[in-house]
Amino acid sequence: MNIIYIHGLDSDANSTKGLLLEKYCQQYHPDINVLRPDLNKTPDEVFRQILLLINSLNNNTENGHIEPSNTVLVGSSLGGYFSTLVSNHIGCAALLLNPSIQPHITLQRFSKDLTLNNGTKDYDLRGNVVHSTAGGWDITKADLQWFEAHQLSAVNYPNKILVLVKEGDELLNPEMSKQFYEEQGAMVTVQAGGDHRFSNFGEQLPMVIDTLKQLL
Repeated sequence: MNIIYIHGLDSDANSTKGLLLEKYCQQYHPDINVLRPDLNKTPDEVFRQILLLINSLNNNTENGHIEPSNTVLVGSSLGGYFSTLVSNHIGCAALLLNPSIQPHITLQRFSKDLTLNNGTKDYDLRGNVVHSTAGGWDITKADLQWFEAHQLSAVNYPNKILVLVKEGDELLNPEMSKQFYEEQGAMVTVQAGGDHRFSNFGEQLPMVIDTLKQLL
C-alpha cells in the first residue's frame, strides 16, 4: 500500500502528522510506503502533482485514465479538500482530517486583509500576493479564483471516503464538514474535543492504518 500525505495550508513536506505517519509505518508496517510531497504551489499545480504521483506509483495508466489501485490519500484541512477533489476525479480512497470544504470562502479572508491594509476598496488584487504561507506558497487572487471555479459540490465515491472531524476545531466549522460529507453518503466520525491540528494524531495511528486498509 502507498499512502500520500496531503498537508494543509501553513505546512509542508515535513508536516508533523506526515512525519508521525511515516515513522509509524517504518516501525510497524514496513510494507507500507508513505510519501510526503511539498504542495506549496498553485492549486492547479497541486492537483496535477498528486495525479502524477499516483500514476507514477501505480504505473497503470490506460487510455489516459489513472487507476488508483493500492494508493490512498490522507489529507488534512486544505489537504482534505484536495484529497476529495482527486478522489472525485479518479476514485482513489482518502482519509480526511478536519477537511476544508469551502476554501473559495475561507481563504477570502486574505484578500480582505490585503484590501484593508492598503486602505482602499478598489485595490486591484489580480496580480498581487494576498498571503504567503509558512511553507512558502504565495497565494494570489488567481489562486482564489481557481478555488471558486473548483468548489466541492459532490463526493463521487463516498464509499472510498472516511472523514475524521474534531468538535474542538477552532479554525473550520466541524458541523459543516460533517453535514456535507454525510449528505454525500461518506462515513464521518466526530471526535470530542481536540483542535484543528488534530494534535492527538499520533495516538490514533493504529486505527488510521486499519482504516486505510479497509478503504482499499
